[in-house]
Amino acid sequence: METVPTGSPTTARRRTVLRGAALAPVAGLGLAACSTGEGGKAPATPTAPVDLGAESEVPEGGAKLYRDANVVVSRSGDGALKAFSSICTHAGCAINKLSGTTLTCPCHGSEFDATTGKVLQAPATEPLHALPVEAKGGRIVAGPKA
Repeated sequence: METVPTGSPTTARRRTVLRGAALAPVAGLGLAACSTGEGGKAPATPTAPVDLGAESEVPEGGAKLYRDANVVVSRSGDGALKAFSSICTHAGCAINKLSGTTLTCPCHGSEFDATTGKVLQAPATEPLHALPVEAKGGRIVAGPKA
């Protein structure tokens, strides 16, 4: 095997290639958030009724994000519940951040109003998908009726 002196152009090129190879798997991690579920996207809405938890978890005038179910539920001042899919309408990423009543998508920064589903900040242009929601026996149930 040939020995290449340290500091030679060949050594520098080899280091550059190795450094690039080491970073390649890390670069792919950011894409995982945008490609979950079938067809590269998380399901936009539950396919069956989902028991999300106690009705008392959603305060009046506030919202709660149920990450595991990809649903956000808000409650108006008069106590009415609304639910929306928390899958971004821009690229299908699962939204994982709720601040007050503003949802922020981790992939491209789209923002949505959790009380209306409307887009607050692009790149998304379509509102979140509304879901049927009701309180049953003190529990919040969202998704299609059984």
